[in-house]
Amino acid sequence: MSSDQTAAREEEMALAEKLPQADASSLVDREVLEAQVQDMYRQVARGEDAQLHFAVGRGLALRVGYPSELLDAIPEEALASFAGVGYHLDLAKLSPGEHVLDLGSGSGTDVFCAAVQVGPTGRVVGVDFTDEQIEKAARLRDRDGFTQVEFAEASIDALPFEDATFDVAISNGVINLSPIKHKAFAEAARVMRPGGRLALADIVSGKALRERTRRNVELWAACIAGAIPRKNYVEALEGAGFRIDDLRVNDYEFISDRALDACSTYGVESISLAASRM
Repeated sequence: MSSDQTAAREEEMALAEKLPQADASSLVDREVLEAQVQDMYRQVARGEDAQLHFAVGRGLALRVGYPSELLDAIPEEALASFAGVGYHLDLAKLSPGEHVLDLGSGSGTDVFCAAVQVGPTGRVVGVDFTDEQIEKAARLRDRDGFTQVEFAEASIDALPFEDATFDVAISNGVINLSPIKHKAFAEAARVMRPGGRLALADIVSGKALRERTRRNVELWAACIAGAIPRKNYVEALEGAGFRIDDLRVNDYEFISDRALDACSTYGVESISLAASRM
């Protein structure tokens, strides 16, 4: 790399620090991004052998820490479409009878896991904006008799629930897909009861991504380009009214060369965290 190229790269990285982080609405077209994300996750729901940047299925769930006995208690078809980035349900500390909201529930792996933990007296609601994911999860719910489970097709930054409805909110590998993370966190806080708990696994970065990377909707759908620095992610949560109680780095790796290169360049990693609504 020539000195001019090195200087240009350094300038580009310096400019990346000045870009908006939690609110990337000026960098990507939301409709285009959502169409890209929905297309990718429809393929995941159908179990198609797509060229994904990430692993899916039971093997992935076991690698990131899900107990095998918990996975044995949920529909196998839901687990086959699991595309999470870490384990976080231990941080949620779910108890029988609690009301739980899953932000970006996919085909229902975490919803069904939570349903097992809260039992028949609890309630678990999964929200997703991909039609085939919701349809698959609802079919499995009805087939296997998870009567405490509901699903709603909606965006995580515009939740169709009243204030202070839930005891706990969970999410796995989804917030990074939102270009308006601050609004997603604000909505989670709104629908949560005072003192409620948030437990999530997600993708963050060690440093700000360059503008051209953040404008790439394909890399957004791959859970790469939507990653923001961990400090900005935590600041957005705190700004929405949450206190961080625990945070850990997960043993998670992407599988495509393109995604692995981005991870190396920007220090992209998976974290799980627990937070309380103040």
